[in-house]
Amino acid sequence: MITIRRTTSEDEDFQKLVRELDKDLAIRDGAEHSFYAQFNKIALVKHAVVAYTTAEAFGCGAIKEYSDGVMEVKRMFVPKEKRGLGIASVILKELEEWAKELKATKCVLETGKKQPEAIRLYEKNGYRQIPNYGQYEGVENSVCFEKILGE
Repeated sequence: MITIRRTTSEDEDFQKLVRELDKDLAIRDGAEHSFYAQFNKIALVKHAVVAYTTAEAFGCGAIKEYSDGVMEVKRMFVPKEKRGLGIASVILKELEEWAKELKATKCVLETGKKQPEAIRLYEKNGYRQIPNYGQYEGVENSVCFEKILGE
């Protein structure tokens, strides 16, 4: 059974999973990793979730305010050996629910072209590709998505 706990970036399980995520991204992103890393700092993240089975943390995600009524999905991660079990979708749905509670009407996110499983996850969960926004405008290896909440 999957349980989700809402927390912040101060949570040790969240921090541990984010370190694993950053190791994976460093390999995938190669020379571009430092560019992306500057936008993925977790200090002061107020809205993070960690997924558990019993006491084991095995997935995480976060949201932060991007603009008025818009939350940005950040730091989504499930270790490779736990993928394909629907965990990421459960995490994403919890983040969307939290975003709605915070009066957001839309979620946006950026992922990399070198992360095809992430792209499939977002498409499967109703996200549609949009032009790259903000710091990702003109970045060739970025793919941006949005989802209108409540659709």
